[in-house]
Amino acid sequence: QVQLVESGGGLVQAGGSLRLSCVSSGRTFSRYAMGWFRQAPGKEREFVASIPWSGGSPYYADSVKGRFTISRDNAKNTVYLQMNNLKREDTAIYYCAAEGSGYGSGRGTFDYWGQGTQVTVSS
Repeated sequence: QVQLVESGGGLVQAGGSLRLSCVSSGRTFSRYAMGWFRQAPGKEREFVASIPWSGGSPYYADSVKGRFTISRDNAKNTVYLQMNNLKREDTAIYYCAAEGSGYGSGRGTFDYWGQGTQVTVSS
């Protein structure tokens, strides 16, 4: 059974930075694309960023391009989301997710989800 556990959320002022981490267990982490999604109050969950199993060519939502960076450390079974120049509209619960099929690009179907970590950006 795949388990994803996020950490690193918190309260930060606008313009600040946070780094989210997600540790995966239950299967060979390096074979699967990973992603981050978020859900703000009263809104649907939306895609933030993804990274292929190979680690190359990450994919970002337009709203975070140039500010967020997704990366992975296969030795630690961990995917990260570095968030810089945070804005109030980045306030949301952030979820780590994993594709169900191996060797994916990060643009496929995400079948496994973590419990989420709250990010709150104050003005």
